[in-house]
Amino acid sequence: MVAMFQEDNGTSSVASSPLQVFSTMSLTRPTLLPSPSSPFHSLKDLKPEERGLYLIHLLLTCANHVASGSLQNANAALEQLSLLSSPDGDTMQRVAAYFTEALANRILKSWPGLYKALNATQTRTNNVSEEVHVRRLFFDMFPILKVSYLLTNRAILEAMEGEKMVHVIDLDASEPAQWLALIQGFNSRPEGPPHLRITGVHHQKEVLDQMAHRLIEEAEKLDIPFQFNPVVSSLECLNIEQLRVKTGEALAVSSVLQLHNFLASDDDFLKKNNNNGHSPSGDSASSLPFSSSRRIDRFLNAIWGLSPKIMVVTEQDSDHNGSTVMERLLESLYTYAALFDCLETKVPRTSQERMKVEKMLFGEEIKSIIACEGSERRERHEKLEKWSQRIDLAGFGNVPLSYYAMLQARRLLQGYGFDGYRIKEESGCAVICWQDRPLYSVSAWRCRK
Repeated sequence: MVAMFQEDNGTSSVASSPLQVFSTMSLTRPTLLPSPSSPFHSLKDLKPEERGLYLIHLLLTCANHVASGSLQNANAALEQLSLLSSPDGDTMQRVAAYFTEALANRILKSWPGLYKALNATQTRTNNVSEEVHVRRLFFDMFPILKVSYLLTNRAILEAMEGEKMVHVIDLDASEPAQWLALIQGFNSRPEGPPHLRITGVHHQKEVLDQMAHRLIEEAEKLDIPFQFNPVVSSLECLNIEQLRVKTGEALAVSSVLQLHNFLASDDDFLKKNNNNGHSPSGDSASSLPFSSSRRIDRFLNAIWGLSPKIMVVTEQDSDHNGSTVMERLLESLYTYAALFDCLETKVPRTSQERMKVEKMLFGEEIKSIIACEGSERRERHEKLEKWSQRIDLAGFGNVPLSYYAMLQARRLLQGYGFDGYRIKEESGCAVICWQDRPLYSVSAWRCRK
């Protein structure tokens, strides 16, 4: 059963954009480029709607040529894409600019020597403050994380009713706002707050130090017994013992946009056993039984072994883990056009902050989905249905999000004036949509005994 929690407030540029027509196109035609006699022959004469359609045609054509190894034709398509796309243009121009860059990167990667030589003098700066800044911009410009944090906190508060010792594990401790709200929520309990311990996992010590300072300060102000346990580690290298789960405490686990990274971990193994010849690395965990993704299974089993009362998972609700670049381009083009359109309706095109989010967050995700293969392809987003099957097989049972939690999320969207967003209830989980396009899901789970 599917229930909508927000009415459609007006239309967006995606609703009337080339993507609407895109869904009715024949995507198997070999010739999508215009001929010299085409009305599109003069590219400068294209209207925005025509240009958007043509950009989609060019991206599909280029991806087909890249997949088939026809690099001369791919180069011709890239030349026209570079002429028409722009990182500071309209929605389709901006989206196309980052997909064009990703396709060009994929071609370069087929010549490892050339790719390494071109990147030899580029130092990859690990700017913690910039990383945190971009994440904060995403938090401010989109309601996604706000809704995720609200639903996660509500599920934790409901699961921990009456508990006197509570331990929360944050698998990506980058945003204090979530736990500041939880501390305040626990403080409002009729029976009083519990003894609260939060374990934060992050690969940067500086990020954890900042979070610890904010949370300890808030807990002291409210006179709540509180401890913060920082774990400096990437999730893939995490030793479960570092989480220091103690007997007698009620455990909650929060994972926000983290689990999909584990799906890349098995690719070196899968590549040797499932190379289908269609691409340099024609491999995908999503095309195999769930048990084949051994790293994610082991991680979920380890979490199950800690016996959490509640685990809340937020993930992208998209199918970006297909075995071929063409599959991934078709799916991700829809998703990122919707995300870029969200910004188009809310933030000026000239905003430097908007450009940072598009380039440093979405642009890097697109590059991972399109340009990378093997264990390097980390952005392996999957649909809620697949995540539900994986988590269920690991021994967890779904906990339906409460009506009150969903109502609060709906009010949050209305209160912030996020027109165009809606929350769909799907099998007790929340799916955050832009118009009718699913973007992210939030689901809650408990251990089955």
